[in-house]
Amino acid sequence: MEQQTCFDCLQRRIKSDFSDQLLFSYGLSDSALPFGSSAVVQMPNCNGEASTSASQFILEQLPTEERDCLTKYIDEYITKNVEDGDNHRVGDMSLFEEGQDPAKVSDPMARSSTPKYPLNQFSSLLNGDRKMSVNLMGSESSTCTHSSRFACSRTLSALAPFAHIGICSSNIFEMLASNFLSGCLEDHILCSLSRLIEGKASGRDSVNFLHMVGIPSFDENNIPGCLRHPNIAPILGYLKASGYVYSVLPKTPYNLDSILHYCPNVLKSEWHIRFLLYQLLSALACLHGLGVFHGKIHPSNIMLTNLCWSWLRICDMPKSRSNLSSREAECKHSAATARICCCMDGYSSHGLYVDLKLSPSIDWHSQFHLWWKGELSNFEYLLVLNRLAGRRWGDHTFHTVMPWVIDFSTKPDENSDLGWRDLSKSKWRLAKGDEQLDFTYATSEIPHHVSDECLSELAVCSYKARRLPLSVLRLAVRSVYEPNEYPSNMLRLYEWTPDECIPEFYCDPQIFCSIHSGMTNLAVPSWARSPEEFIKLHWDALESERVSCQIHHWIDITFGYKLSGQAAVVAKNVMLPSSEPTMPRSVGRRQLFTRPHPVRLVSTMRKQNSTNTSAVNKCRSNGVESETPLLFETAYLQELEEASAFSEHAGHLSPQYCYGPENLVNDMSSVDELETESIDKSDSKLEISKNYGFPSNINLSYLLEHIEVEDEGSMGYQELLLWRQQSLYSKNFSEDIGKDMFSIGCVLAELYLKRPLFNSTSLPMYIGGGVLPESMFKLPPHAKVLVEACIQKDWRRRPSAKSVLESPYFPTTVKSSYLFIAPLQLLASDGSRLQYAANFAKQGALKAMGAFAAEMCAPYCLPFVVNPQSEIEAEWAYVLLKDFIKCLTPKAVKTLILPAIQKILQTPGYSHLKVSLLQGSFVQEIWNLIGKQAYLETIHPSVISNLYVSPHKSSAAVASVLLIGTSEELGAPITLNQTILPLIHCFGKGLCPDGIDVLVRIGGLLGETFIVKQMLPLLKQVVRSFVGVSHMNKPEPVQSWSALALIDCLNTLDGLVALLPRELVVKELIEDKSCLHVTVLMQTKLEISVLQVAATTLMAVCQRVGPELTALHVLPQLKELFDELAFSQETANGSGTFVRNLRISKAKVDGEAQIESRMDLVLLLYPSFASLLGIEKLRQCCATWLLLEQFLLRCHNWKWEYSGESSRSGAENITAKRPAFNKSSTSEYNPAKLLLNGVGWSVPQSQGIKGSKNLIPQRRLDGIHQNSVESHVALNLLKCEPWFWFPSPADSWEGPDFLGRVGSLKDELPWKIRASILYSIRAHHGALRSLAVSQDECMVFTAGIGPGFKGTVQKWELSRINCMSGYYGHEEVVNDICVLSSSGKVASCDGTIHVWNSRTGKLVSLFAEQSVDSTHLSSPSSSASKINVDHPNMLNSNTLSSGLLTSAFDGSLYTCMQYLESLEMLVVGTGNGSLRFIDVAQSQKLHLWRGESMESTFPSLVSAICSCGSDKTPADGTLASPSWIATGLSSGNCRLFDLRSGNVIAFWRAHDGYVTKLASPEDHLLVSSSLDRTLRIWDLRRNWPPQPTIFKGHTDGVSGFSVWGQDVISISKNKIGLSTLSRSAEEDGQQQIVPQKLYAAVHGMKNLSVLSSIDILPFSRLFVVGTEDGYLRVCC
Repeated sequence: MEQQTCFDCLQRRIKSDFSDQLLFSYGLSDSALPFGSSAVVQMPNCNGEASTSASQFILEQLPTEERDCLTKYIDEYITKNVEDGDNHRVGDMSLFEEGQDPAKVSDPMARSSTPKYPLNQFSSLLNGDRKMSVNLMGSESSTCTHSSRFACSRTLSALAPFAHIGICSSNIFEMLASNFLSGCLEDHILCSLSRLIEGKASGRDSVNFLHMVGIPSFDENNIPGCLRHPNIAPILGYLKASGYVYSVLPKTPYNLDSILHYCPNVLKSEWHIRFLLYQLLSALACLHGLGVFHGKIHPSNIMLTNLCWSWLRICDMPKSRSNLSSREAECKHSAATARICCCMDGYSSHGLYVDLKLSPSIDWHSQFHLWWKGELSNFEYLLVLNRLAGRRWGDHTFHTVMPWVIDFSTKPDENSDLGWRDLSKSKWRLAKGDEQLDFTYATSEIPHHVSDECLSELAVCSYKARRLPLSVLRLAVRSVYEPNEYPSNMLRLYEWTPDECIPEFYCDPQIFCSIHSGMTNLAVPSWARSPEEFIKLHWDALESERVSCQIHHWIDITFGYKLSGQAAVVAKNVMLPSSEPTMPRSVGRRQLFTRPHPVRLVSTMRKQNSTNTSAVNKCRSNGVESETPLLFETAYLQELEEASAFSEHAGHLSPQYCYGPENLVNDMSSVDELETESIDKSDSKLEISKNYGFPSNINLSYLLEHIEVEDEGSMGYQELLLWRQQSLYSKNFSEDIGKDMFSIGCVLAELYLKRPLFNSTSLPMYIGGGVLPESMFKLPPHAKVLVEACIQKDWRRRPSAKSVLESPYFPTTVKSSYLFIAPLQLLASDGSRLQYAANFAKQGALKAMGAFAAEMCAPYCLPFVVNPQSEIEAEWAYVLLKDFIKCLTPKAVKTLILPAIQKILQTPGYSHLKVSLLQGSFVQEIWNLIGKQAYLETIHPSVISNLYVSPHKSSAAVASVLLIGTSEELGAPITLNQTILPLIHCFGKGLCPDGIDVLVRIGGLLGETFIVKQMLPLLKQVVRSFVGVSHMNKPEPVQSWSALALIDCLNTLDGLVALLPRELVVKELIEDKSCLHVTVLMQTKLEISVLQVAATTLMAVCQRVGPELTALHVLPQLKELFDELAFSQETANGSGTFVRNLRISKAKVDGEAQIESRMDLVLLLYPSFASLLGIEKLRQCCATWLLLEQFLLRCHNWKWEYSGESSRSGAENITAKRPAFNKSSTSEYNPAKLLLNGVGWSVPQSQGIKGSKNLIPQRRLDGIHQNSVESHVALNLLKCEPWFWFPSPADSWEGPDFLGRVGSLKDELPWKIRASILYSIRAHHGALRSLAVSQDECMVFTAGIGPGFKGTVQKWELSRINCMSGYYGHEEVVNDICVLSSSGKVASCDGTIHVWNSRTGKLVSLFAEQSVDSTHLSSPSSSASKINVDHPNMLNSNTLSSGLLTSAFDGSLYTCMQYLESLEMLVVGTGNGSLRFIDVAQSQKLHLWRGESMESTFPSLVSAICSCGSDKTPADGTLASPSWIATGLSSGNCRLFDLRSGNVIAFWRAHDGYVTKLASPEDHLLVSSSLDRTLRIWDLRRNWPPQPTIFKGHTDGVSGFSVWGQDVISISKNKIGLSTLSRSAEEDGQQQIVPQKLYAAVHGMKNLSVLSSIDILPFSRLFVVGTEDGYLRVCC
């Protein structure tokens, strides 16, 4: 009688076999019970504890049998080599021809334990069909064949080429794990491929591997080599133990089963499904070529890596046809005699599961009916549901869950209501209370009641704390072990946790016993005398009549229909959804049922029984003999019908992927012997005439030819049908291989349907009667053809794996991508992968496969691009990134490449790759491809991050060059807000000298006006802010930070002074007693280091302005300082209060002697002023000169000498020094030098002369003077400079934030809107109806009324506010305008759509709907017709009804537009409420969606459109495809369309008036405005109809608004209103808007014009408005 191993015993075996050096995580089982032969294990960390980052492995016990080929092979192998202590690989066997001396092969001295040559070198000894024999290290040749084609050893070496064979030990396992993690097991294959691509001698590995993956084609008659197929799970080793063999495999994070159950959206498109199937078929073709079949192909055996690359897991060695019958007989026998029990007597687990009736395999149908009839316990049935939901016994992260059925306050008694738990409510609800859950649901951003799983890892480990190692408790519960924090008894445990129970509390008394000395045993309730008695009583409570009547409610909540929809809301069981639905997950909640679970029959029948019995007794008491009432039978039949219907509804819980003999009918049970014999003969005979060597001309050109993507339109449905007819004549090797293809068909169908094709009921119906499941007809046509071919009843008519691989079902993009990606999935180092990918891409592979295939390959290449380990790897990564940028579309670059570049640029320390990417040429290429907006959102912040917080010198230098070079291209407003302000925010936070250099050189590049108007006010404000901080009682870190920030600010000012004429220096920094340096020096609480820098920079300013201006403006301000210093010299030596934290300033004044007290300022200032002004003039201005000179003589030995030079004393070493950025010799890696030498960004031609002149700060000659007239002229000429109208942001800037960080610029640098008009210009003769801003924020397009009341569009350059060009092709008034991304095209609407070139002003295409009055309409396009067939909500142009449509507005006219950038489509609203889709790139109209019933007499026109997240700026620059489109109507209604199907999701009354605009700042938010004077925010996740947050306050209709982040600027008549999305509403759901008028910045005059439109320039922190009198106004 066969016995199975429970997980406890399996854990003990592994612990015994590996000497406690292997950590057992959990067991793996196909059964609902904790029985199995596989376990997940991991190596402990250096402390011997578990780690979350450690790689996990699968250990599988394989039973040993004498006649088992694997057992015999391993025994012979170990027996031969155990004396030498060697552990060898399966692929290391030696092959020799007959006649060769076996002694030479088996000589132990001739071989080492590790092979010196590639493992597959021995395969080259095979030629044609020569008779070969296999020698197992000198032992007798094995005559046993594992398959009918090759010897077993040949098959083993092909399936596990690098598997090590040895005796069980922790050292051997550690070696296997180390070899796997090193990534060198298959490194030689990738190196060989790289050499082949480079045209060098590559050896046989590359050619053999290419042949395996289908180059030149798949061959099922190939000779097996010693290379692993990349889609077959790698077997790392076979370790021999007593009575069994362990196979070792790496564990992948996911399998296909978990993907289908928890995150089906991971398979993003049909292409991904085809690519996954191609991988499976490729692995299967390799297996079938060996003459073996898999036999267990189902989703749980398809392993998926982090990148969702598939590995077909070989559970045990695949079977061959020759030993099939014997194994089937054994399986039948073992199934009949198996016992569910523990196999290790004497342990506590022995006999624990003896009484359970579950079978090893799960068939939900039979288990459900057994439970329903009362023949299966509640405990066992719940175990079945747990297994179906994917929960794993022993896996703490996803443990099997059970309900708490009592509250432990009293002993359970079925006759009493006390102590029983309410199973109709979740434990979370019972613990938290309805009031708290309602509050959570109402106030959460994402409505939910439950934020965690019903059974968390924390709860499981707390339950099992007494049995788990302390290392697990520290990892899962708390890092510091505190035994008293764990509940001490069951009542406390139940009250403590909101989570459900675990099965151990119903079956295992050992869970109460502590193995830790500091933790007491878990106390059982007082009504139980021992843990054993408690377990029995607890089990009885679970199986009681009371629980059986209610358990279906708990099933509905935990596994059933109350997990989703309105039922979940009512049950307060709405889960917090996953934030990333397209990210793979291995755990999650799987909803098993979508309708209420039936009540258990036993409980209902007992009630009926008692009722019927009383009725019978009553009849008998009346003397009436009656038969048993029919009510009982009627109720039973009704319950049976409901249970059967429920069972049929949940048929997907019993999936079937293969059929056994019991499913076959008689006519299918036998195989035509003659045909089989002929097939076997033809297959087993390896024709001598066939050349089994590989093509000798496989080279780079050959590979590029195979990887080149052909025209996808050449293959279609008709070609697939033709292939289907031809495949009927293909021959399979055997019925078992045909069964594998049947399983492939089932898996393919499930990938599309997201549920199994066959179940235990439908499969026999199909095999027996040919009845296909209804779901078969829901498959797409292409997939249906392939599935039908694979599941043919006659296995002889099923196509082979090779035939399917070559079918038209797989486009060339799949095959090309597979060829490129497959080598990357070998177990090789990242460096080898990078070299292969870069070499292949450099030779044109990505270009040959096309943009789409390259996009599919990118996710597999980018992970090892991010962290290259050496400079040569960095060069490969750079080459690969550049090739991807050249080959990918702009959308793909934003989605895939930019996040990778962000990670590289944010890598701390030095990185050769980072320096390469920061070069201007690379960034320029990205800029040109994706546009300025995406660059600013993604790359620009990362560039700035390389200038602060311990940056590396090289990275900082290149980043500074890039920032300087891009400043003119970005323009003054963007440069100020996105470069200068973030760098100023970095003051005091580790900003390197190159960062200060950037500020100075940008000032020089943009000119004096920019410095004076923009930079100096900001720097002044910084100084004043930090001076103010010095007077506050701030903590020490804040004081230190303010000191460092002041030093950075003073150094920046010092650099800018060199760029200004002396008159401007005096005016801005010195006169009117406003000298910032003196202000700093007068502070008595500042750091000494700050005072030293202030003194040295002050002397530099004085030298700049000359002695006369210094004496006139500076010395009077210093009088108070000199007086203070003169009269405080007595206490100077004892003034240690200010000598603190000197270390923070050493880097800032490197090379200068450090002053030690405030009195030392005399030494810094007095001698320097004496040298600059002369001693006599200084003494005249300083009344305390005598005291100061006496102090200098006494303390520093300084005395004035009339030779004009200072005496040689200590003061000589403390002269004022210029900052490093003003001395070219102080910086070895000077950004300015690089920029001038041609490295970095090019200077724009339009400003080349100016840029060249101002590129490097040049000190102006003191002898050059300008008179007042020249200065006045110069100021008037400032208006000719770019951005002359742009004001300083200092007025609205609140200074640096103590907690400010550089990162998300929107969050860190808030925009304070001042409602100020900066500049106005008359843009149109009539009203300005609409405006749009280009992505680079340099151009504004305005649409308005021109001469003759015709519509005109003007293009304005913002830097100078001048009209550059326009479009004048409209005959009617233009009501909407839209910039079509970075294509250079603009769409404008005047009832028709004009798409024109913004550079030339020429019309590109014109779109119009045919008039509804037309009686003869053209036929719709084919694309529209196709869509209309699938979606009844869509209609064509000719379905528009005539009649009263045109009475209010012509239904054929277009009204408004929205550009869907991710789809490259324009969606346009019409006058009758419909939506027209236009493909701008192809210049053709697509489908038309009907939005309103044709029965409406007066249909509403579409007045506003927006798409999901259309106003959201992604953090990573990527563009997600929208999922819905919202339309606002003139009637005040809003309509929500599903973008995928065209169906109307919702329709509701949004406003009481005309809807003027819609926007979607988040995927779940919709903002609407209307002429009803309100602005409303709709949360689309709420129940319908949604309850909006209403903004009131405008006295007139809201004509428009614009969204920036969480802020909304709305316009109404001549006022604007500011509101925020983040502010919570009042109790009535309303907020108030305070309208304000726009004021002119210069004159303070109010704007009286009616505002018509508004748009925001987010990076410039500006907004533009249009007015009804034709003005364009730029505001801030």
